Amino acid sequence: MTDHPKKMRGVLLTGHGGTDKLVLREEIPVPVPKPREVLVRVAAAGVNNTDINTRKAWYSKKSESSEDASWSGQPLKFLRIQGADVCGHVVSVGSEVSVDRIGERLLIEPCIREANGE
Repeated sequence: MTDHPKKMRGVLLTGHGGTDKLVLREEIPVPVPKPREVLVRVAAAGVNNTDINTRKAWYSKKSESSEDASWSGQPLKFLRIQGADVCGHVVSVGSEVSVDRIGERLLIEPCIREANGE
């Protein structure tokens, strides 16, 4: 791991519902990358139908409940930051990632968790 920012700004999803469930916060603690992860400073992000449908509990299997309203069928944990349609730069790396990755530009493919064993 390398030095990385301590605080960030973001929009937190506080629960299922309307746009009133989205709250802008200026002092969110920055996550520390796990061994095979990188920390990305987001330069641009998009909101897509999955983000909106997740907020509205559209993925719930039970029409009267939002307790299973996620792709996995497991309850979501709130507060959460949505979105994976982002581009940016690597600013910190986990212990199993080369520090040579720092500064690298990237576009995140949200459906790929691992590629080529990395």
